[in-house]
Parts: sequence; C-alpha cells; structure tokens
Amino acid sequence: MKKLFLFLSLTMLCLSCGGSKQPTATSSSKKSNKSVDRIVTHAQEFEGTRYKFGGTDKRGMDCSGLVYVSFQEESIALPRISRDMAKQGKRIDLSKAQKGDLVFFQTNKNRKVINHVGLVVANFNGKIQFIHSTSSRGVITSSMDERYWKSAFVEARRVI
Repeated sequence: MKKLFLFLSLTMLCLSCGGSKQPTATSSSKKSNKSVDRIVTHAQEFEGTRYKFGGTDKRGMDCSGLVYVSFQEESIALPRISRDMAKQGKRIDLSKAQKGDLVFFQTNKNRKVINHVGLVVANFNGKIQFIHSTSSRGVITSSMDERYWKSAFVEARRVI
C-alpha cells in the first residue's frame, strides 16, 4: 500500500509540474531570428573577399563556401556543394523569401544543374537582396531584380 501511495504521489507530482516548459512560437522565432541575424552578419564580414574555387576563408571564397561557413557559425550543418544544399530545408516561393533563406541558380546554360547559391540578406517589399561570391567580383550583395540573376534563378529554400 505504501508503494502504491508513493507511486501515485510521484506520478501526480510529475504531471502537475508539467515537466519542462515547451517554447512558444514567439520564443522559437525570436531564437531563429537571432540565428539568422548572426548567419547573415557573418556572411557580410566576407564582403569584398576575392573568389577562390573551394575557398572558405578571407583569403578566398566561393558561393557555397560562403553559405557553408556562415551557417556553420550557428552550428547548422549544410552540404558543401550548392546543388546538394538545394536538397535541404523546404522549397518556398521567391516572393516569400526572407533574410536567411537560400536562393539557387543555374548560371551555365549548357548544363541544367544548380551551380550557384546566395543567402538572402533582405526582402524590402519584394526587392530581394542576397549575398554571394562571384568569380568576377568576389563576395558581393546583388539584387534579384538584376536581369542576369532573375533569368538564372531556379528556386528558393528555407533551412531555418
């Protein structure tokens, strides 16, 4: 009888405490917003860095290297290659792209594969800005309104 009473008391205690508090949607989005801000800020620290195929630091950076190290800053593991990154997260409509989302491109019209990635840094009333590394200008911020990027665009994805 004592064991049953002890068992019921412990059960009631656990149920009444509710264990750990579940995060609310607001606290989760605040946390992810802070992560997104840190990811974008880290990427922007590379602005002006020259292009280097396979590069992942200030000495040289390629497009997927920029995204890879920026997300790594928040302990978010992504594949190293842009076409593999395009399999992560959830596909979203470009008009819904937000800071921290990824945009993917096909810049080689002879090969129908994703070969370029950028990180959205802002969406001001549908005017999407993204940071990326180009072979000609290194790490820069561009606009999706530019004809070249608009025509090469394939998809946008949300990882966070």
